Amino acid sequence: MSQYQENATIIRYEQLSEANIRLTLQSDAIAGAARPGQFVMIKTATGKDPMLRRPFSIHQTSSTGRLQILFKIIGRGTNLLAHCRIGETLSLFGPLGHGFDIHTERPACIVGGGMGIAPMLFLAKRMSRLKKDTAGDTILFGGRTQMEVEPLVRDFQQIGMRCITATDDGSYGREGFVTEIIQKLKLPQETVIYACGPEAMLKQLHIYTQVKKMECQVSVESVMACGMGACLGCNIPAHDGHYVHVCYEGPVFHAKELVWK
Repeated sequence: MSQYQENATIIRYEQLSEANIRLTLQSDAIAGAARPGQFVMIKTATGKDPMLRRPFSIHQTSSTGRLQILFKIIGRGTNLLAHCRIGETLSLFGPLGHGFDIHTERPACIVGGGMGIAPMLFLAKRMSRLKKDTAGDTILFGGRTQMEVEPLVRDFQQIGMRCITATDDGSYGREGFVTEIIQKLKLPQETVIYACGPEAMLKQLHIYTQVKKMECQVSVESVMACGMGACLGCNIPAHDGHYVHVCYEGPVFHAKELVWK
């Protein structure tokens, strides 16, 4: 699959909460080639500090060449991005990685936890276009508080799938973790689970789907420097005794392929 390096112009800036930011960029080549679950590497500063690009999952794209990223301010790189403004340009490299394998003839349950919600909007929109019927599909996403969840609800509801939200503190939607709520949904065994979120969440979904004998695809996070499998910084153990690159063979894997600690 082709990768591109583009100087993408910021055309929209949204502060969804105190720490959560969404940027819309004009990135024709990358947006046109991207698939749900893939990511981009972004240079967050014009100088050498920080020197390395940062990985960001693709939140959604448009047919007009627009690409969105959704991120939380957690360090120097994301803090620099949060201070960018409309009209500025960012150097993007992508799309990178292996994305989700969409099964068009089987029901789906899309699960996002915390910032793992970010790539799931792209997936849900693509799925709604590819599938003839999404009546049996579910979107389940949650966060710690209302401010992490509520700003994204309308985007997901517009897709037309059943949408269930949750917060750890019960301030919005159902109270509890998405891993607890999914067990109450009585999903058909042929349902495919597509998930992204904290490692503990993904591990519990793996256990749940193993018991239920369901397919589970997970998008995992890892520290990475190059995004192309050259630096070996994002290796994680697989069940066959080998290590896999999150940036190249992932970030999406079948949960049963990985070793869960």
